[in-house]
Amino acid sequence: MSVSDTTALPLAEESGPAITPLRKGTDPMATAAAGPWRLVARKLVRQKLAMAAGAMIVLLYLVALFCEVIAPGLPETSRAQYTFAPPQRLGLFVNKPDGTSTFQLHVKGYRTEIDKVALRRTFVVDETRIVPVGFFVKGPAYTLWGLIPMDTHLIGPLRPSDPMYLLGTDRLGRDLFSRLIYGTRVSMSIGLIGVSLSLMLGVVLGALAGFYGGWVDMLIGRLVEVVSAMPTIPLWLGLAAAIPVTWSPLQVYFVITIIVSLLAWTSLAREVRGRFLALRNEDFVTAARLDGSRERRLIFRHILPSLTSHILAVVTLAIPTMIVAETSLSFLGIGLKPPVVSWGVLLQDAQNVRTVATAPWLLFWPAAAVVLAVLSFNFFGDGLRDAADPYHG
Repeated sequence: MSVSDTTALPLAEESGPAITPLRKGTDPMATAAAGPWRLVARKLVRQKLAMAAGAMIVLLYLVALFCEVIAPGLPETSRAQYTFAPPQRLGLFVNKPDGTSTFQLHVKGYRTEIDKVALRRTFVVDETRIVPVGFFVKGPAYTLWGLIPMDTHLIGPLRPSDPMYLLGTDRLGRDLFSRLIYGTRVSMSIGLIGVSLSLMLGVVLGALAGFYGGWVDMLIGRLVEVVSAMPTIPLWLGLAAAIPVTWSPLQVYFVITIIVSLLAWTSLAREVRGRFLALRNEDFVTAARLDGSRERRLIFRHILPSLTSHILAVVTLAIPTMIVAETSLSFLGIGLKPPVVSWGVLLQDAQNVRTVATAPWLLFWPAAAVVLAVLSFNFFGDGLRDAADPYHG
């Protein structure tokens, strides 16, 4: 082989780690100068499923915030003549006698028939009866946030006496759609308030255990193990049974929130403790200690801010646990009770087979709301956790 042939051979590739090229259109200097929150936001925006779940969470909280306006009626308004009325389908066009159609938001009315086999009254759709529906119509009076008297509803029948039950009615003839909208406020807020309480306990106790170690770590660790080892359902039963029956629904609401949060802080405390153990001997903590920073400043101004994105991800994943816990307690009859309206209270109406067979919508729609909220928080929490992970993508 000649020298020229030898030089024509390709050079062997050098071993070493592969260098991942930057995304097209990415400015290296801007990426290097970006803060941690901006980097987390950039990675989160690229996750379409997490962003869709985040939009759904925002929508649920908007519904909870303006439930009085969105609901076409009041949750306790009952009409005995429409007991177990089936859901009505929302139509867009109405046929005229001359064969043409015109745009008109509407639902079809009901007519009753007697089931000779089951010997009970049943509702069927009356195609000849049109119930006009509109937006921002006048309806039952309410007080927005307990402060502003109003009677305008986002959607409702143009004639308040006409029946409009988009999701059907329950055994007392109450509108399930209105009750589901009002229940969104209670179920979504109890998860947020409960997580806030468990966040305080988990972060403070986990930070103390991880920063100081020694007997402090041992004492808090044993407390975490005792709380984690307690059987959840019997403990809920005992605590809920201790609530006096004379308490108002608002007092019961806050007590149930505290009960749920007292049992949900242990996993967060363990994670915060582990991160503090890993960071307390890092160079930036040592430099701050040599600079004269006190222990409280080291914990809350140096170590804890570096865990903020991770804590937010954990909290986002903990909210659906709170929602399911409240729903379970209320479904079992040891949580919230009427006249409070929550998704768990609505599911109480579907506790027997006869009711589910007669009105399956009483089980389907509250359960669908719980599933939608839980999946939205889980998908968004997973995306936020991946975006906050410096070793991910």
